[in-house]
Amino acid sequence: MLELAILGFLHETPLHGYELRRRIAALTGHVRLVAESTLYPAIKRLEKAGWLRRDTQPGAVAAPRHVLTLTAEGQAELRRRLADPAELDITDENRWFTVLAFLRHLADPAAQAAVLRRRLAFLEQPASFFYDGDRPLRAEEVDDPFRQGVLTIARATSRAELAWLRTTLTALDAKS
Repeated sequence: MLELAILGFLHETPLHGYELRRRIAALTGHVRLVAESTLYPAIKRLEKAGWLRRDTQPGAVAAPRHVLTLTAEGQAELRRRLADPAELDITDENRWFTVLAFLRHLADPAAQAAVLRRRLAFLEQPASFFYDGDRPLRAEEVDDPFRQGVLTIARATSRAELAWLRTTLTALDAKS
């Protein structure tokens, strides 16, 4: 998720590490804080793979800044990751939001639709946070008001996402 976010944000514009960290935190910070001890090793891995380049620019007041730019190879890697996200990137809501945030960089509407169809198929499977044996429980079947809240909120969120997915897929199919 972190590497995808780095590639995605750098696809939009070159950034220095502080600004990149700020943007990633805005996207995922409520779920996972982005520490320098996590971000900078990831940047070094991507740089070593040839997917981004670091250029030194003079600082406005202080020391020189390192600006990160996505290479052509990095753009290709971003498109590859977006076109074929890992199963966890489809099923984990937080990882899914990262994929979704950059899916526009996958220029082919049919390829975008294929990713959305994977998410749609996942959401259409019966599921719950709570079960009676193998049977998923609905909110009205649970006595605990807090668990009812979890199920009610999850159902509303899923309905909204399903509606958005279907509408967006119709629009993407019209473009293909």
